[in-house]
Amino acid sequence: MRVCSILTRALTIVGASLIMATAVPAVAQAQSLWGGDSEWDGKRSTVSFNTKFRPGQLIASFGDRRLYYITKPGTAISYPIAIPREQSRWQGRLNVTQKRENPSWTPTPEMLRENPRLPAWVPGGHPMNPMGVRALYLGSSTYRIHGTDAPWTIGEAVSKGCIRMFNEDVLDLYPRIPVGTVVTVTWERFKTGPAMASESETEPAAPAKRRMVTYGRKGETPTRTVAVE
Repeated sequence: MRVCSILTRALTIVGASLIMATAVPAVAQAQSLWGGDSEWDGKRSTVSFNTKFRPGQLIASFGDRRLYYITKPGTAISYPIAIPREQSRWQGRLNVTQKRENPSWTPTPEMLRENPRLPAWVPGGHPMNPMGVRALYLGSSTYRIHGTDAPWTIGEAVSKGCIRMFNEDVLDLYPRIPVGTVVTVTWERFKTGPAMASESETEPAAPAKRRMVTYGRKGETPTRTVAVE
């Protein structure tokens, strides 16, 4: 009996080791694909960009699964993002109305209806806070550009409307963005390429104004419009 027990434990340890050995490469392979277009390997990059956008603006392309910060005419910093799931899709033009370091998180009523087991509140700085380490608040909506406690979701269509970034990327972006910055959220895709940028050549963003934002639940065509600050 003792020999059988020892043999069983040995086989269990060997089996667990084999599982770990096969799982790690699979996770590493998946991580290399996160963050949108594989041309950029899911990393922050400086790229050429459409010259119709002014320096200081942010463009969130759900089609590219990238967030672009315009540093000068024709040049942007490109960040990989996680975008909304199909039923939470939207697009529009807003302004950054608030900035928060280590924001707390409170689930919306819709989130609680979908998952009643969610905590009622998570304090800022908690390692399992879905908002991550920084947040930019968009208009008067419930949407944010923020970090995440789930970096493996970057590049995926998984959020309930927010734009998720790697924590290290939102830390890079946060000090560049003043309140009032214009944020264009679109399904338009942009052709970009490598570029050298001078990040000192930026202009202040336009002041916050009341704007119309459109929402859609099927496909990529918005079907609902609301007014936001």
